Amino acid sequence: MAGNGRHVAAMVRSHAAGDDANFYSVALQVAAREAKAGHHVLANDIKKAVDASREQKTVREITMLAQPRGELADLVQATYPDVRLRELVAPTDLVSQIKRVLAEQRQRSNLLEHGFTPAHRLLLEGPPGTGKTMTAAVLATELAVPMFTVRLDSLLSKFMGETASKLRLVFDAVAGRRGVYLFDEFDALGADRSGNDVGEARRILNSFLMFLEETSSESLVCAATNHRSILDRALFRRFDAVLTYSLPDARQATIVMKARLGTLARNTSMAGLGQYTSGLSHAELVKAAESAAKAVLMRGEKQVDRDDLIIALSSRRQASFD
Repeated sequence: MAGNGRHVAAMVRSHAAGDDANFYSVALQVAAREAKAGHHVLANDIKKAVDASREQKTVREITMLAQPRGELADLVQATYPDVRLRELVAPTDLVSQIKRVLAEQRQRSNLLEHGFTPAHRLLLEGPPGTGKTMTAAVLATELAVPMFTVRLDSLLSKFMGETASKLRLVFDAVAGRRGVYLFDEFDALGADRSGNDVGEARRILNSFLMFLEETSSESLVCAATNHRSILDRALFRRFDAVLTYSLPDARQATIVMKARLGTLARNTSMAGLGQYTSGLSHAELVKAAESAAKAVLMRGEKQVDRDDLIIALSSRRQASFD
């Protein structure tokens, strides 16, 4: 008993001092003592608790390290997403492109050693709500790096006149901190500025192109746009790959809704719903599924039926096309 008391006292002191390493060490000593006493279940529980705590602490530390500081904190938002590639509902060719980018990043040392640069500058284009931001999150998750989101619309309006210098700060971070950097609503910066070559907008775009050209392959730069047609043509040759997104077909729409509904749609037939899902994005389908689910749960039921989905989808279509 005296031995256990000393261990408890040591753990309390370690916790108070913020000495996690010593805290875990003492906890493992307790586990070893219990194992010797024949209390194997308790010893195993202690070891599992230590391992789980260490893993959680590592994730917290990584997330904290990812948070931008100083001027950069006003320009980008850092997150540490947990979205796997298998969760992205997209055409086979698009998924193959993403897999290729991931494979090249994982083999970047090998490619660089032979004089080849892995793909790291991506243009994501397509209608709103079709998976562009989710793709950036997938890349960050699969590569176990932070995701940094740059909102160019606010950057341009808040720092107009000094945007080029602020962009340099962002690209300095790209070079110094491995991650996935998402330039959201990219058309705010990349729209064709024909006839405005001497203006501030042209200088900003030229600065972006120069910074993009110089980026290290350690990080991925993703530019997302809903309006490819208005982008300056000079942009396209600066990206290693252009990933094109589209509205889901009937099969993909079913997968999206089933994934969001989970067990609520276990026995629900979704055949022939194409006329109701047509024209809706992935994000709108998720919203429709959520609406149907909430209606069912508030009725005290646990099964979404076909009529629930038709009502929710029709409402989304009306809102989208009005």
